[in-house]
Amino acid sequence: MTGHRLAASWTPPLSTRGRYVVDADGDRFKLKSGNWAGAQGTYEGSGDATDPANHQADQMSNNIPLGLDRTPVDRILADFHALGLNSVRLPFANALVHDTVPVPDAAVAANPQLKGKTPLQIMDAVVAALTADGFAVILNNHTTTYRFCCALDGNERWNSGQTTRQWIDDWVFLAKRYRDNPRVVGADLRNEVRRDTWDDPNWGWGDDHDLHRAYEQAGNEILKAAPDLLIVMEGINWQGIPTDLTPHGRPTLTPVATLSHTLVRSGKLVYAAHFYGYTGPRHSGATGMGETTDPRYEDLTPEQLVKVVDDQALFVTRSGQHFTAPVWISEFGAGGRGDLDAKERDWFTRFTDILVRNDSDFAIWPLVGWTGPDGKPQDTWALVNYGRTGERLSLLEPGDWRTPDWNKLTGAPARSGPVPVEPRWNMLDLDHTDHDASATMLAKADWSPGNRKGNCPDTQRLAGLGRGSGRGLCTDAGQPAKAPGDWTVVTDERYVTADWASGYDKLQCPAGAFAVGYGVRNDAMAALLCAPAARALPTTGRVVWFDRGDNRPPTGGATAGDWAPGSYKGQCADHEYVAGVASTWKWLHYGVPDALLCRPLN
Repeated sequence: MTGHRLAASWTPPLSTRGRYVVDADGDRFKLKSGNWAGAQGTYEGSGDATDPANHQADQMSNNIPLGLDRTPVDRILADFHALGLNSVRLPFANALVHDTVPVPDAAVAANPQLKGKTPLQIMDAVVAALTADGFAVILNNHTTTYRFCCALDGNERWNSGQTTRQWIDDWVFLAKRYRDNPRVVGADLRNEVRRDTWDDPNWGWGDDHDLHRAYEQAGNEILKAAPDLLIVMEGINWQGIPTDLTPHGRPTLTPVATLSHTLVRSGKLVYAAHFYGYTGPRHSGATGMGETTDPRYEDLTPEQLVKVVDDQALFVTRSGQHFTAPVWISEFGAGGRGDLDAKERDWFTRFTDILVRNDSDFAIWPLVGWTGPDGKPQDTWALVNYGRTGERLSLLEPGDWRTPDWNKLTGAPARSGPVPVEPRWNMLDLDHTDHDASATMLAKADWSPGNRKGNCPDTQRLAGLGRGSGRGLCTDAGQPAKAPGDWTVVTDERYVTADWASGYDKLQCPAGAFAVGYGVRNDAMAALLCAPAARALPTTGRVVWFDRGDNRPPTGGATAGDWAPGSYKGQCADHEYVAGVASTWKWLHYGVPDALLCRPLN
């Protein structure tokens, strides 16, 4: 496909509908992507940094996308088109944002228009070229420093070698830098977050190593700066010390099942995961030190591999859950030309079969590499390799065993065309602090001082609460429009018109309003936030008690997932709104929510 045809085939910006990424016309945009590596750095951390022998595959990128020394950028893009790509994941290091030193002229010898430019300015030019040629670009914060990959290299977490504040500030800087280019469609927040020497990343502990919290904070600040961007969140790549005697593993997206994300723009979240045959669900991928007896992905039977990939990632695409979102397999790959590893070849075929069967979004690693003086690839994983004088060796040319699997993947039947709008369900967690997903309330003063607060996104309303957990559930199913006017903070019974929970304290919205947020103190109900509806709402309803067990609809949204583990959950039906919450301090109930007043929307 040519650049003109690709550009005409989709309309930015991108967003999500259920498990699919869609363009501005609501048509499915399947991410058929590759990683154009180099700007994340290639130095392997020892020896002379100016010696190519000390760089990944002896390829010294000079901290810019590989290949610009050998081939004009327009030819590189033509080769990307030939591969069937519509999007590019563009890794970068935080160091690049602050690097003011121009790259050597030799690093851009085939692109003399880039001479004298810094790595960031060259990334500007690469982004401009890609997007002008119709590609969607997703920026990926791959590393902190320019050191390449993968163990104890100082790039383990988003706040390895830098503060969380600096990491977010760098992202906001880039979001603003590219926000006027609509084909820069996404911010892939951090690559392969893993354990450092002493500490694990975690998902939901509320401390400085809480990846879940860091992602949510960064995502919302980026969306404030550039509301059109997709926010891509990859799961935890590794926890624990890899020995047979110590706990360890690769959680990937499994924690999302009980603790997902709710951003201020709920249609902008994409999850991501990485799979390589030489790693495993509990195997670090190491040989020698750091190697365990756990199976690698390539050791699993076909049935085991299908189950593991679903358990670790693809379950997120199940419809109608609090975690439902697209899943982008943003890295996978294998050594190609000349590689004789039968197990890796078998794994690659089976894994691409899984991607085809699940109609999954994907990005192979990497796109560009070098060929040596002997004409052989220095990095056999690269799909396109360039020699010193620009000669090309592509996956599409004879001799690369991956070609049939790649053609199968890029040419497979896939859902296309319009994707219907479907209801969303999103969770709120007040486990450690406020969870304010309402742009309206974020722009106002604290509406419930001294209490932890949960606010649904402005397009959603409150649908359920967990008993004693601070967790909540939001939805836009049948959502009525909000009327102009102030939202109401309810802290007493002044709007109660009938004793629908005798003997209990009741917080009830005014007539014509529905609950969109709540405040708790030590998990006891403290306040209810209500927004006025643009249409009349029924005042009859039913009481949903959940003081002795779950009380959720037998069918409908978010009923198959656990958005408040360990707590009883009360949930109104999809066609109802929360009009009130009952609680009591009697009988050692400690003021936690015991019942919801659910009223029909129509």
